[in-house]
Amino acid sequence: MPARIRLQRHGKKNQPFYHIVVADGRAPRDGKFIEKLGTYNPMTNPATIELNFDSAVQWVKNGAQPTDTVRRILSYKGVLLRRHLQIGVEKGAITQEVADVRFNEWLQAKEAKIANVKSEAENEARNTRKARLEAEKKANEAKQTAIAAKRQAALEAEAAAKAEAAAAEAAEGDAPAAEAEAPAEA
Repeated sequence: MPARIRLQRHGKKNQPFYHIVVADGRAPRDGKFIEKLGTYNPMTNPATIELNFDSAVQWVKNGAQPTDTVRRILSYKGVLLRRHLQIGVEKGAITQEVADVRFNEWLQAKEAKIANVKSEAENEARNTRKARLEAEKKANEAKQTAIAAKRQAALEAEAAAKAEAAAAEAAEGDAPAAEAEAPAEA
């Protein structure tokens, strides 16, 4: 069996973390491997990939077969492009300088694209936080106005109750005097 470049799972349940390794095709997924090429953390946005670039290019050049996911990772990091350009150099189609220039142009464009994605994610997170704060402020203001209205209603009810009590006391105070006058007249 040829050597395979594949992912070796590590990390906790629901928090995967992978090592990118070169292993014999017959070895188990998390078993013995020949060389560790890097790590891959899909839990971050964008995914964090650390890769020993030169070693990965050498293994791909020597015929190690990457799995589908690792092929995408290697393509994302430029390993497959570098190998493609090196084949062109070996065949004499292009010079090493031209290959280096093409690869560096691609790498700069890729880094700019990644930086753009990161800044968009940060802006989106910032806007989401602002929207949440505004919604919370509005909700708090609504609660404060409801509490103020409730307090005002309670104060008005209390004032009305005091006025009724004062009126009742005044009526009681007037009633015995009127009763006292009524028997005297009789």
